[in-house]
Amino acid sequence: MQQAIAILDSGVGGLTVAKEVMRQLPQEKVVYFGDTARTPYGPRPADEVRLFTRQIVEYLLQFKPKMIIIACNTATAVSLEELRARFDIPIVGVIVPGARAAIKSTRTGVIGVIGTEGTIRSGAYEQALRRISPGLQVHSLACPTLAPFVERGLFRADEAETVVREALEPIMNVPMDCLILGCTHYPFLADAIGQVMGPSVKLISSADETAREVSTVLYHRGLLAETGILPMHQFFCSGDPKIFQQIAKSWLAEQISITPVVWQVPNIV
Repeated sequence: MQQAIAILDSGVGGLTVAKEVMRQLPQEKVVYFGDTARTPYGPRPADEVRLFTRQIVEYLLQFKPKMIIIACNTATAVSLEELRARFDIPIVGVIVPGARAAIKSTRTGVIGVIGTEGTIRSGAYEQALRRISPGLQVHSLACPTLAPFVERGLFRADEAETVVREALEPIMNVPMDCLILGCTHYPFLADAIGQVMGPSVKLISSADETAREVSTVLYHRGLLAETGILPMHQFFCSGDPKIFQQIAKSWLAEQISITPVVWQVPNIV
């Protein structure tokens, strides 16, 4: 049986990471879990996010994955180190890869970060960026309206640019040359964000760099899938599968066939 890469997120945002993993590593099987019943994670207390993330990891372990990707910035910020200490399996987050990608891209050393309240409150991106390059100027902004907008499947709606403009207004005039999309939901809105920020600001998604890190870790551990195997991906969500399926099919196009399965998560609040 082919061992999978397990990917988890607070909802549909991690599909941006899943899509890039499937593009870069087409021979790898993906098992994806979106906690759509309890999204968004951003406004929740850190202890609650840690509990939810641990519950999902424990659920995913039944599939015997060879690696887990925490494809949620909020969960990465508050849970990654604890999960690595608790579970004997490679676990990758999305914040350090996103920071690395921004540092590769910036020419001025002025970087913007947008994310959920939880991610921005944690300071995780500022810490990751300055750990690598201490002289950077980092401007952060919480955008609590954007992830729920994507979860409703409205990322291609006519009002997307208006919603994005209202969210980004406090950071629009900062003289940055790149902007980290510090929530995996935000690449769904990349066109609108690009229109609002203008062509001089490069948008940085952690998905591409995260997939490269996954590839590197699997290679060095001798865990890459055998070539020639057609993977059968599995997708799960904790809430209504209808909107999840619509968004997943729209985002992933014809790469896979999706059959969402609802898992009734205990203690939904």
